[in-house]
Amino acid sequence: MWKYDNLKHRELPLSKDSSNLFLKIMISISVFLFAVTLAGVLAINSMLINWNSSILGSLTVQIIPVNSSDRQKARDETIVQEQRAVAMLEAMPETIKVTPLNEDQLQHLLRPWLGDDVNIDDLPTPRLIDVKIKPRAEINFKVLAEKLASVAPQASLDNHKLWLNKLINFAAGIKMLALAVLLLVICVTSGAIFYTTQTSLGLHRDVIEILHLMGAKDTYIAQQYAGRTAILGFIGGIIGVALAVPVIFLIAHMAGQIEGGIINEAHLSRGAWTAITSLPIFSALIAMQTAYYTVKKTLERMM
Repeated sequence: MWKYDNLKHRELPLSKDSSNLFLKIMISISVFLFAVTLAGVLAINSMLINWNSSILGSLTVQIIPVNSSDRQKARDETIVQEQRAVAMLEAMPETIKVTPLNEDQLQHLLRPWLGDDVNIDDLPTPRLIDVKIKPRAEINFKVLAEKLASVAPQASLDNHKLWLNKLINFAAGIKMLALAVLLLVICVTSGAIFYTTQTSLGLHRDVIEILHLMGAKDTYIAQQYAGRTAILGFIGGIIGVALAVPVIFLIAHMAGQIEGGIINEAHLSRGAWTAITSLPIFSALIAMQTAYYTVKKTLERMM
């Protein structure tokens, strides 16, 4: 669009504009908000992908403990029903892997709910079977539940689909709201650059008229504004990202403390971090283009 040599000679005293500090602060705040919100969008997106691949591609079979006054007999009957259910599930062509949870895994799942002081071995604990399903497998869950009941009367089926679909819809709604916030941040930042550039043009009107008399074109003046604003955008972007990164790590640490693990499916990949750390370049380009076209259009009306 223009030659770099033109940026070396600046007849307009743009570096002394009082709006420079305002723009730098405004862009820093905007990039900070953009970075944190973008991290949220990317994390939610990874969470949705992980949910779809791991949870929606599986189902859980629970063997409710047999009710009997003889604890050992009830336990043995429960385990027999579990073995029958596992054999039936493994024979299905739609399943990839059938894994009955062992005692240690069951205790690990129940301990957060019952506490460390409770002896789980003394309780009639259910047996759980994790079933991985082939991608795009069509399963009639009503028929499957009836088959399970025929071999293991104490078995119940949970395909995760009903509650997880609601959760996915909620997460997708949050994602769309975050994208709307990103668009709003871009619009507000562009608006701030637009009005500060127009104000600067009014302040330097006399110098611009002299440059026009000397043969300077609107493009040349626009290039000077674009170069100055691009530098401010880049510096503001670096400050914004530098402030956002610790906040993102803090939020991730707080989310990691939540028991249950479902929110732990959200994480930022290398590509996501590359996008976040590239925001100073993005903000510089937005600032440069906005200033350039603002000057061009404004000068066409002024002169």
